[in-house]
Amino acid sequence: MGDSPVVVQSQVQAVEEAKREEITSQNGPELKAPTLVQCKWWIQMVIYSIFVLSSQAIGTLLGRLYFNKGGNSKWLATLVQIIGFPVLIPFLFITSTKTNKITKIKKPSFYIVASLYTLLGLFIAGTCMLYTIGLQYLPVTTYSLICASQLGFNALFSYFLNKQKFTPYTVNSLVILTVSSSLLVLGNDDSGEHTNKKSRRKYIFGFLSTVAASACYALMLSITQLALQKIFKRENFRLIIEMSIYPSVTATMAILIGFFASGEWKNLGKEMNEYKLGKIRYVLNLIGTAISWQVFTVGSIGLIFKVSSLFSNVISILGLPLTPVLAVMFLHDKLTGIKIMSMLLAIWGCVSYMYQHYLDDLKDKDAKQAQLVELSEVSH
Repeated sequence: MGDSPVVVQSQVQAVEEAKREEITSQNGPELKAPTLVQCKWWIQMVIYSIFVLSSQAIGTLLGRLYFNKGGNSKWLATLVQIIGFPVLIPFLFITSTKTNKITKIKKPSFYIVASLYTLLGLFIAGTCMLYTIGLQYLPVTTYSLICASQLGFNALFSYFLNKQKFTPYTVNSLVILTVSSSLLVLGNDDSGEHTNKKSRRKYIFGFLSTVAASACYALMLSITQLALQKIFKRENFRLIIEMSIYPSVTATMAILIGFFASGEWKNLGKEMNEYKLGKIRYVLNLIGTAISWQVFTVGSIGLIFKVSSLFSNVISILGLPLTPVLAVMFLHDKLTGIKIMSMLLAIWGCVSYMYQHYLDDLKDKDAKQAQLVELSEVSH
């Protein structure tokens, strides 16, 4: 004897309700408690974006100021970019009570996590050294605009590692950003008419180092996003802090080995005494640089959590107009016609990519909304 129609209808409604709840949960803050969850998501996005934009500008300017006023140690300038991780350790204890509730997700193997953090740490060490070389040999405006190429590299790596799709707006963004950075190496006029071959070689070396650093940084972002999706499979603030601290420990150890092996540590006393702004400002510069880049790391990883590695990079690139303007104001850097053109192209490229992200977001919302409406009609 079969089930009654009422029982069958109840079962169908239960199944449809379960599907609807599943889609609603996948849809995120748009359909589930929009007034609270969505506001919280946007607040987090704004905070992480402010972290990235402000700390990137401050860290870059302090790094250039270090070299302008008498600093000469590449290893020290690299070390302060990553050694500030101890300031984040208290947050591990603050967030530990909330994150212990997550028990359903199986934790990845210790060896896998250790290997990942070691790999990311070595990437960070190499990338920071390349950025230091670029910052030493290039004006801040040129250095900042060349960093726009990292968005193109990020899109390329995201295509292969994170299944990022290319669209006309994305391709347009990559082409424009490539042209933007290429203009700078062709139009170097920062040294005036008397640029000699030695300074020209330093400029080329700084340019290539910055481009290589941008590629390494972009690859590191894509690997981070892949690790979040395939290894950790969870999202919380504690994991953001962990992924900021543990790779920095590996990177710090690697840079310290190079720092002592190079013998640059022997000249620190002399460098501090000869620093044009004085000993106290010398120390404050290093401390400020260390804290700034740790805040940047937290912000960039937070944006990867909330959206993607490409979006994190886009927010970083949006700070390009800010850094050169501040460099002109405080470091008396030159803002030439070539740099202005490059800056405008970089902004155009970023806007092109952001518009594509906006279109993708609308398409995703419409698709999920249509699926909910379809399930609602079937249940009735």
